[in-house]
Amino acid sequence: MQKLADIGLVGLAVMGENLILNMESKGFVVACYNRTVSKVDDFIAGRAAGKNIIGARSIKELVASLKRPRKIMLMVKAGQPVDDFIEMLIPELEPGDIIIDGGNSHFPDSNRRTRYLESKGLLFVGTGVSGGEEGALTGPSMMPGGSPAAWPHIKDIFQTICAKTDDGEPCCDWVGENGAGHFVKMVHNGIEYGDMQMICETYDMMKAIGMTNAEMQEVFAEWNENELESYLIEITRDILGYKDEKGREVVDLILDTAGQKGTGKWTAIAALDLGMPLTLIGEAVFARCLSALKEERVAASKVFKVEVSAFTGDRKQMTDDLRVALYAAKIVSYAQGYQLMMAAAEEYGWDLNYGGIALMWRGGCIIRSRFLGKIKEAFDNNPKLKNLLTDPFFKDVMDRSQAAWRRVAGAGISMGVPMPCINAALAYFDGYRKERLPANLLQAQRDYFGAHTYERVDKPRGEFFHTNWTGKGGSTTANTYVV
Repeated sequence: MQKLADIGLVGLAVMGENLILNMESKGFVVACYNRTVSKVDDFIAGRAAGKNIIGARSIKELVASLKRPRKIMLMVKAGQPVDDFIEMLIPELEPGDIIIDGGNSHFPDSNRRTRYLESKGLLFVGTGVSGGEEGALTGPSMMPGGSPAAWPHIKDIFQTICAKTDDGEPCCDWVGENGAGHFVKMVHNGIEYGDMQMICETYDMMKAIGMTNAEMQEVFAEWNENELESYLIEITRDILGYKDEKGREVVDLILDTAGQKGTGKWTAIAALDLGMPLTLIGEAVFARCLSALKEERVAASKVFKVEVSAFTGDRKQMTDDLRVALYAAKIVSYAQGYQLMMAAAEEYGWDLNYGGIALMWRGGCIIRSRFLGKIKEAFDNNPKLKNLLTDPFFKDVMDRSQAAWRRVAGAGISMGVPMPCINAALAYFDGYRKERLPANLLQAQRDYFGAHTYERVDKPRGEFFHTNWTGKGGSTTANTYVV
């Protein structure tokens, strides 16, 4: 009699195949299914040959091959395909069985699917999986959320196959109910957008001051040995040194139009919905949008003759300043991301472990970096920390970074090098540290044209006032003052 599988997986694209091979290599028996059944046959005869992997040729056969409670992980395209497979699975499952969505689903869909499947006696898990193809095979970062009752049944599998920190701690833990796992993965991807864009802005400035790719590669190699050590700095180093068979530097042959799959946009939209100033990630999304306007940019470059300053300074000093500015802006990016997660936790009733989230991101994922350990320490020291910037370690970094950061921003402006994320981070920092912003004038404007009222510095918070600015407006107010 064939041994029953510990878990089933639907979807045999590269991520699905690699996760199956990862699970099997860690001692789990895995059943697999794909809507195009020939892919199952090819996989079983190819990469899965001789392994503890069961090929199923129908949903019914997949379900029959699993231990109870059945655990089925969907690695299919986000959106309607996930719902379609859920509907195919429901008639074959029993109360207590678990459906896991491991794709890049939008968190409201995971909120909805959790409620829907629990109403049918089933359990749902929406889990973020980060690390790409390599991570799926060797150990990804995993961020599961959904039905809490499902976690004890999948914990051993997930924490066995995920990446580990240098201390051996698993880069996977329970995030929270409903769509919490996919929300945290969405924020991870938003931070990834910001990190990538800031590295690109740094690269652009290095080019503007006359550095060659080989010189830039050397600098990024050095940076990967200090506080900026991270996966993205590492691969940037490798990219800058890569040549094709003709000896050409491949990075210079790539068209400057960036693609995106939507998770950065979702992060920015969620920030707007929750009223959080996620300025850096928003600029990273818009930078990709601007890059897509290639033909318009080419035409505009022929129309506008802008006078900019040539670089006449010390290149070594500028590269040092760029390192400092990149690190400071990176801290702001994470601070904003954590503010967004805190706002979502309050809005949706999630009990998020912020230090634990940093731990999940220490290995396996795209934004893995040395300084995530400092984020975990910050929340271990103060679980109620409101903003990473006020943690003593990060406050000290921000204090020491300002002069270099401002020199970089000024140089970018004077030289015509666009640095939307690094500059947005500095503007956010300046706004966050400023006791009084010009929003008093803005609120007066709102009250002038819309009678939206305002609060006063000489009165208690919560008391609202309206001025009849023109002598014709009267005392009627809009009562729509929202902070």
